[in-house]
Amino acid sequence: MSEKIHKRRTPRASANTWVVVLAAGDGRRLHQLTTNESGVPVPKQFCSLNGGPSLLRSALRRAETVASPHRICTVVAEQHRHWWQPALTPAEHANVIVQPRNRGTANGILLPLLHIMRRDPQARVVLLPSDHYVDDESVLAAALRGAIRKLGASQEALLLGIAPDEPDPDLGYIVPGGPLEHKVSSVDRFVEKPPGAEAQRLIKAGALWNAFIVAAHAGTLLDLFNASFPWIVKAMRSAVERDASTPTDPVAIVDLYKQLADLDFSKHVLEGAEARLRVVPVPSCGWSDLGTPTRLAETLRRLPQNRAAPDEAQNSISGLLNLSQQHARWSGEASAGR
Repeated sequence: MSEKIHKRRTPRASANTWVVVLAAGDGRRLHQLTTNESGVPVPKQFCSLNGGPSLLRSALRRAETVASPHRICTVVAEQHRHWWQPALTPAEHANVIVQPRNRGTANGILLPLLHIMRRDPQARVVLLPSDHYVDDESVLAAALRGAIRKLGASQEALLLGIAPDEPDPDLGYIVPGGPLEHKVSSVDRFVEKPPGAEAQRLIKAGALWNAFIVAAHAGTLLDLFNASFPWIVKAMRSAVERDASTPTDPVAIVDLYKQLADLDFSKHVLEGAEARLRVVPVPSCGWSDLGTPTRLAETLRRLPQNRAAPDEAQNSISGLLNLSQQHARWSGEASAGR
């Protein structure tokens, strides 16, 4: 049975605010765990935790705390159509941005960004991963709304950094620079997956977990892309415009993606652009990127045994593995250090 995206009252902060839900990742690190009954690896954003809604559905609900449904775009990969099409059936067709193939997070952000700017050049955009878990959604929602308010006329991009619960060596860290105004800091540098001892030192120095959640004016994000890859911006903008005239046959983007290299948004766009970035701290909210068997098992241990209401359980995407069924195996693999 298809998932349903429930309409909610438009939040006050949503005027000109768009959300890009990033749902095109392959989730390779967890492929051995997120398989369906046929043994086919399922990207984790299409899986559920302990019988609850899929991670994608939770992300769409998260997006609705700051934007109206018709301003929520989901970027997906063509090869995952079997999983995302049932989940996104209620969404507006123009808001489902399909990549011909996965070419990394940078291209996966630029494509929906250009689509949004065609419709709303003055848009404020929130980038929101679809494969994370948050225990206290109200804390993150308040931080998202606060970040949007802080944007004002700013030409900087705001990164949301999560207050760390522990020195995790498998996560990325944002090291704040000097404090500015309204609990916003400059960004000194990024540190990716530091050893445990270094992670401990970073936390003591005020470093935050990089949750890959960004709020910025669309023009600011486009400037960051232009500074790093102007030819890709030009080519992709041209392809988007050409395909807009033939929406049922988007061949221009298909042809362009054959030429693109895999590009990472954090590494290839944000790193080196620290002067244009700011970081907003988010209080501890039980956030996890579910990126390793260890973190997945830890998250499952915190969940009640029966999280979903009966109607939600019935609305889960059929055929996907209920991750809680693999809890014992994950726990064993996690303790073995895999």
